[in-house]
Amino acid sequence: LIRSFTKPNKPTIQTYGQSSCGLSPEQIQSVMEWLFASLLHAGYFGESYLFWDWGDQDWSKIILIALLKKEPIFLYRCGSRPSPPPEHSYWRLIGEHPSLRIYQLEFKEDE
Repeated sequence: LIRSFTKPNKPTIQTYGQSSCGLSPEQIQSVMEWLFASLLHAGYFGESYLFWDWGDQDWSKIILIALLKKEPIFLYRCGSRPSPPPEHSYWRLIGEHPSLRIYQLEFKEDE
């Protein structure tokens, strides 16, 4: 059986924890639109993940799936600090977003 896979024409973002973040629908839409535009601008048309995070959550199972697929992982900080990242990684603040609450998961270089 041969399957034909087509490249999506726009990025898709899987979101987790959105309803508990306390943002208005307009604020959520604004964040999502900005992230979609950023992914398009970077030429990325695959799947990515966005966690709406209070700083005390364990996203490790979902992050592991995304890591195995080599898909980008983002976090919107709802509280005062982001949840701890997986081992050998860190949350890099994306300073281009005016809220200064969006992070991307990055990996530490071998020392």
